[in-house]
Amino acid sequence: MPNVTDQLEPWPEELRLRPGGRELVVSFDNGEIFTFSAEFLRVESPSAEVKGHAPGQEITVPGKRNVAITRIEPVGNYAVRLIFSDGHATGLFSWTYLSSIGHNQDELWQKYLEALKQKGLSRD
Repeated sequence: MPNVTDQLEPWPEELRLRPGGRELVVSFDNGEIFTFSAEFLRVESPSAEVKGHAPGQEITVPGKRNVAITRIEPVGNYAVRLIFSDGHATGLFSWTYLSSIGHNQDELWQKYLEALKQKGLSRD
């Protein structure tokens, strides 16, 4: 019998990496489908390298416009590790995290673009 947590958390039915590795499409069992650019996933990586070890330690990662996802590795039954063309491979993207950033993608992207501008950084 499934537990209550399983019923509340979306479960991915499919992860599809588009040719060239520039987009990842994630389909969840609740009918939601999110399309993520590789650049977005790279700059929102849940790794300590990007997010830091505590609130306020986040890093604005510039220069990732042309990054691609080169490989997807399953991690248990709760996450995937995305391997990026720039060598970044330390972020574990849980199903909950992918759902969360999917719902907040527009807001997160705008915050990222604003942070680049404020710090004089570029996507290139």
